[in-house]
Amino acid sequence: MVGQFESGKDTVQVITESAATHIGNIATIITGAIRDIARETGDLLTDVIEMREASARARADHESQRPESEDAAVEVEVSRAD
Repeated sequence: MVGQFESGKDTVQVITESAATHIGNIATIITGAIRDIARETGDLLTDVIEMREASARARADHESQRPESEDAAVEVEVSRAD
């Protein structure tokens, strides 16, 4: 027969093991969530950078395709606004 002290020790040991397992599982969940958030944030920032670069390229293409007379008209309109 197991004594009262040993029974208490076994109970504390089982509770400690269970708590350690649950805390480990929770830490794994949190670690995974942080990793997923970092990945999604990085992907979002990559998309923003790519859109900015595409916008700049499109603007440069548009500027290079504009006829000379259109450039002169824009310059006249700007100088009249002053």
